[in-house]
Amino acid sequence: MKKFGVWLCVFMAMASGTMRGESPETKFEAMTPQQVRQYELDVMRRIADLALIPPTLNTSPLPQYDYDKLDYGMTIGLTRTHGGRLWACWVAGGDSPKAFFVLATSDDDGETWSKPRLVVDSHAKRLPMDRSVLVGNVWTDPRGRVWLIFDQSMGMFDGRAGVWAAVCDNPDDDEPHWSKPRRIWHGVTLNKPTVLSSGEWMLPISLDQRKGFGPFKGAFDDLDPYRGANVFVSTDAGASWQRRGCVQYPNPDWHEHMIVERRDGSLWMLARTGRGVMQSTSTDGGRTWSPPTDAAPIKHPVARFFIRRLASGRLLLIKHGQHIDAHEGRSKLTAWLSDDDGKTWHGGLMLDERTGVSYPDGIQAPDGTLYISYDRNRATDGEILMARFTEADVLAGKLVSDSSKLKMLISRPRGKR
Repeated sequence: MKKFGVWLCVFMAMASGTMRGESPETKFEAMTPQQVRQYELDVMRRIADLALIPPTLNTSPLPQYDYDKLDYGMTIGLTRTHGGRLWACWVAGGDSPKAFFVLATSDDDGETWSKPRLVVDSHAKRLPMDRSVLVGNVWTDPRGRVWLIFDQSMGMFDGRAGVWAAVCDNPDDDEPHWSKPRRIWHGVTLNKPTVLSSGEWMLPISLDQRKGFGPFKGAFDDLDPYRGANVFVSTDAGASWQRRGCVQYPNPDWHEHMIVERRDGSLWMLARTGRGVMQSTSTDGGRTWSPPTDAAPIKHPVARFFIRRLASGRLLLIKHGQHIDAHEGRSKLTAWLSDDDGKTWHGGLMLDERTGVSYPDGIQAPDGTLYISYDRNRATDGEILMARFTEADVLAGKLVSDSSKLKMLISRPRGKR
C-alpha cells in the first residue's frame, strides 16, 4: 500500500503538471532517482504486456514462408499421430528475438516432407521491438490430439514470457484444424509432457532464474519466488494446469528439464545447467524435490538432451558423446538404453558423428520404432534432420533393423543468409 501511495502521488503530480501546460520533462524533475527507475520498469512491463496478446496461427503460410524465404533452422520437436503422420517443428529467423515457428508433415515415415504447413510468427512492424516465438514442442496426447506448445516473449526474454498451447483434433486430415492458442503460465516449455501412472499429465515449464535480458532486467521481481524448473500438472486431459513444484538449479541455463517416472513411483528430473546435466528427485508427485546433484554417470555439454520411458520399460537417452561419461561438445549424437532407471546405460548408437548437431527430441511409434529429430549447423546449413531406428539398433551399436535409417532430411532453408 505504501508503494501504491507513492505512485499515486507521482501520477497525480504528473497529471496536474500536464493540466497546467508544463513541459513533458517537468514531471520528472520532482521524482527521486528511485522513482525514475520505477517509472522505467513500469514502461518495460507495459512493453512486455505486448507478449500477452494471443498469437495467431498461420495455416496458409505459402509462399511467404516457403523454404526459399527461410535462412535458419533450429529443431524444436517431432511427434507422430495415431494415424502415422509425422509432424516436425523448428525455429526459423534465428536463436534470437527474430525467432518464429515452422511446422511440416510427412506421410511416408519421414522419407519425404511437405512444405511448411503451419507458421507461428508474432513479429509486427508496428511494435517497438521484436516479439519472438523461440522454444516449445509438439506432442501427441493419449487421446490422439496433437499439441503445439510454444513461448511468446518480447525480445529474447522479457523476464516473464509465457507458455501457449494450441490443440489439433484432426492432425491426420488434409486440412487440420487448430484451436486458438491459450496461455498456460509464465516462462517457457521446451520438452514434452510426461503421462504419469496416476493418469496425470506433467508439463515442464521453465521460468528462467535470470530476471530478464537487457532493459527488462528486474521488471518482474514479483515472479522471483517462482523462478526455476517448474512442473505443472493436469488432471483433466489438459483442460487446466496447476503449478505443483519447482527446482532451482545452480548455474541455470534455460533448464530444458525433462521428467521420467521411475518404477518405484518417484520422479526423476534432469535439467540443463552451466555444469552440464543435473538431477533432482521427487517422491511426492512433484510437490517437493531433492537438492540438485550431478547426474552421474551422464556427462554432457551445455545443450539440450532427450530422455524418455519406452514401451519396453527401458529408458532412452539421446546425448552428445561416444561414451556415456564423456563428450566433445555439440558433436557425436548418440542413443543409449537403461534397464535400471538410469543407473547404467548400454548401446551407444551413433546417430550423427558430425559437429554442429544438437537439440534432440523424439517419439516412439506403437511398433517400437524410434524417431529423433535434431538440427545441424543452424546458422549456415540450417538442416533439420531425423534418425529412425529401434532398440535393437541401439543395443547392437549399429543399424540392424531393415527399416532403420540415419541423417534423413526434414528441411533445409534456401533463402539468402
